[in-house]
Amino acid sequence: MSRIGYARVSTADQHTDTQVERLKAAGCSPVRQEKASGKSREGRDELAAILDFIREGDELVVVKLDRLGRSTRDVLNLVHELEERGASLRVLEPEFSTGDGTGRILVTVLGMVAEMEREFIKERQRAGIDAAKAKGVYKGRKASVPVERVRELASEGCGATAIAQALGISRMSVYRALDGVVASSE
Repeated sequence: MSRIGYARVSTADQHTDTQVERLKAAGCSPVRQEKASGKSREGRDELAAILDFIREGDELVVVKLDRLGRSTRDVLNLVHELEERGASLRVLEPEFSTGDGTGRILVTVLGMVAEMEREFIKERQRAGIDAAKAKGVYKGRKASVPVERVRELASEGCGATAIAQALGISRMSVYRALDGVVASSE
């Protein structure tokens, strides 16, 4: 039986050092780590690699459940995949394993809490952005699409595909840029 550690942080300026130390102290070898969002499994190559090579009797170990994921559905799907391979999930804080019935119940409850926490973070972020906008401090991301040029080409009779190719942008970006024009001309 192998104990495979998984450490994850969300942003490039965060570090996995503390998680890696705890996982190694818990007997994990190897310990895979990555810097990626936990809102979905997309782009989490280290986790995908673990799932590719985990075998019957192995244990995937994380320090906290939210390091595995912030979506209850993703976490439960992951636990299901582990169970199908005869492997289990162990969480160090609070200590539990999906190898028993209580652990499976706990993973569901804690997964829901992690998802709620993610929603709270998004709400606080939105409130902060709204407050900054009200003060005139936050202007948003700089436009990456030359909206005026898109509208100019459209007024010259160019289609969305031609505009997208000429400007090196997606057709969806063209449609978004023209959305205000279409709505105002109706």
